[in-house]
Amino acid sequence: MSPIISKPIYLFSIAWLLSYPALLSAQKTHGAAPNYKVVFPEKKVNTIEITLNKSQWDSIRTDMKEKYGNDFGESRPPMGGGRPPMPPAGNPTSPFAPLPDFADRGMMQFGKGEPKYFSVSVKFKDKVYSSTAFRLKGNSSLTQAWGRGIYKLPFRLDFGRYAKQDLYGFRTLSFSPGINDKSLIREKVAADIFRQAGIPAAQTAFYKVYIDFGEGKRYCGIYTLVEVIEDTMIKTQFGEDNGNIYKPESSFTKFKAEQFEKKNNKKQADWQDVQAFIKALNDSTRLTDDVAWRTNLEKTFNVDHFIKWLAINTTIVNWDTYGALPHNFYLYNSPTHKLTWIPWDNDLALDAKMERPEGFKPPDGFKTPEGFKPPEGFPPPMGGGAMGRGTSLSLKETGKNWPLIKFIADDVFYYAKYKQYVKEFAESIFTPARMNTLFEQNHKLIAPYVIGKEKEQMPYSFLKNTEDFQNELAHLKEHVVRRNKEVILFLK
Repeated sequence: MSPIISKPIYLFSIAWLLSYPALLSAQKTHGAAPNYKVVFPEKKVNTIEITLNKSQWDSIRTDMKEKYGNDFGESRPPMGGGRPPMPPAGNPTSPFAPLPDFADRGMMQFGKGEPKYFSVSVKFKDKVYSSTAFRLKGNSSLTQAWGRGIYKLPFRLDFGRYAKQDLYGFRTLSFSPGINDKSLIREKVAADIFRQAGIPAAQTAFYKVYIDFGEGKRYCGIYTLVEVIEDTMIKTQFGEDNGNIYKPESSFTKFKAEQFEKKNNKKQADWQDVQAFIKALNDSTRLTDDVAWRTNLEKTFNVDHFIKWLAINTTIVNWDTYGALPHNFYLYNSPTHKLTWIPWDNDLALDAKMERPEGFKPPDGFKTPEGFKPPEGFPPPMGGGAMGRGTSLSLKETGKNWPLIKFIADDVFYYAKYKQYVKEFAESIFTPARMNTLFEQNHKLIAPYVIGKEKEQMPYSFLKNTEDFQNELAHLKEHVVRRNKEVILFLK
């Protein structure tokens, strides 16, 4: 039998990092190589200014009211907790209507489509990029900010949508405001941790963001800039981007084309790669011939890579993804590595409050709705279900609604590999000393622009006071210490 692990995780990480500069120099997009040093600096906070006129801001409000049912500052559903409102009588298409299968549990979906793009002016490093496409983005994050009337809104920029331009080689960029993160560093450090451990993930950087909503420039605080997967990340970190790129909202129990949004090759109505993967994953040979089942699954999907991601994601505690909710990841059909898992939207990672206790089991018949993300104020798990809690280290409570995790936990070979990756990650990457350094560097970098002379203030921030930002650093450090102790107990 072949060894469980071919190479220690840290050797993989070193090889990846050594190859990274070459990949950066080889990447070309929109006529220019993406300049990561300028757009994604490691030791600097960049500044970006966005100018909307009053008419544009009014149009955004109109668009949001049509899609989400409420104007800016009108909180629907209530953000103080409790049961979400049922749809108005005779209006089953209300943007806050419960999902059909979960009406009795008060589940809801957000909005009726993505917000519109608007042409705005963007200033970066003394250069003005006119005709840049701007739109609000997000699910519960957008709902929270919009309903509470907080101007620190999540948004996306597309420099090439209306004009032949890019920002130092980047066409699209995503800006995350860290709505539920008092430290404001989780999105960035989680992505850094994944890459350090050998898992390709989007580059991130901190930005001071100023927005003129038609009445003068306002400081909207520190955002995390996140590289868009299909724009530059895959070509840079994989060396090519010809294979299909998906942003799924699926638990993989069965194939539904509408759950696998294609980010490229859109004219080709072909999902054979994910169809083959889901068929192999759920094939009954798993129970009769485990070797054949693993062989066929590995022909379609980079299983070893996913197990490594699962070990890392579970160790750090990151509930807002597969295992609790069927979103916040990409799949790339790499010609050399088959379908490969890419993490996305890590702003709720590293949160001790969201760890699922060992032995937790959701009620019979309950499963997490496709694409659902609970709003702030609703106690997790809603309705006693699986959402809102990170998967426990043992994985044993994961039910059949999450076959990719459950079948790995049930397979002796894969589960041994998972445990080995947990051990290697905790010992080589996720150590208190190493994490403390990472946390402190990022906290120190942004502190002057959060609580200094130029500080975040309501209604342009979600921080209620200086102490919340300062205290969260200690909470992150405590989280790592506690998780390391729990890993030791789990591996005994």
